[in-house]
Amino acid sequence: MPLFDFLFKSSQSNPFAALEKICKYRFKNRQYLIQAFTHRSISSQPRQNYERLEFLGDAVIDIVVSRELMREFPEGDEGVLTQKRSALVQKIFLATMGQLLKLLDFVQIESTVDLKEEKIAVKQSANLFEALVGAIYLDGGIEPAKQLILNSIWTHRHEAWKSVNYKGQLIELCHMKQIDNPKFLVSNVSGPDHQKLFEVHVKIGDEIYPSGIGTNKKSAEQHAAQHAMEVLQD
Repeated sequence: MPLFDFLFKSSQSNPFAALEKICKYRFKNRQYLIQAFTHRSISSQPRQNYERLEFLGDAVIDIVVSRELMREFPEGDEGVLTQKRSALVQKIFLATMGQLLKLLDFVQIESTVDLKEEKIAVKQSANLFEALVGAIYLDGGIEPAKQLILNSIWTHRHEAWKSVNYKGQLIELCHMKQIDNPKFLVSNVSGPDHQKLFEVHVKIGDEIYPSGIGTNKKSAEQHAAQHAMEVLQD
């Protein structure tokens, strides 16, 4: 029996009815919805787990958020827009959106994956949110996918911008990816005493990431952490 048929027959006729109500979107083809909530521990087949939809959802979120930022900041330069977008599309913030929608309640996943462990729960919540966006896009096009993004990410954008701590979030991201903790290295200090510029690089393992520059060490570290996160999340 195909995986999708099994999942439907092993539960009620529409186990995702509550989620569709929360998202304010009813799927025409619920196979997309089921795929969006099927972890690779259930099926390693690319067309039967959420990873392809996660990939697509990530791109849809990027384009919708970028367009809204250009509307909200008509005079903002590339640096401002990139910084604002980075705060909204980072995994930790997307995980918060997934938690608000209670997406972990719907995931099909092996019991050996411990969702009570915070790192795993955060990662899965972010992945599921992206996969859900991708599924809605395939099922209904850009408009309903955009509406979900506006109702979640865009509605809470000021919370993300207010609370951004790139250095702390980079450390959390490294933990999630199970890689070495970042090291912040001052590579250059220039300018007179009253107007110094600090340049800081992030080093993770043997990898060195693009530098950040600031008028003090703390701000340079924040910029360097932001750049490292952008590379790690690509």
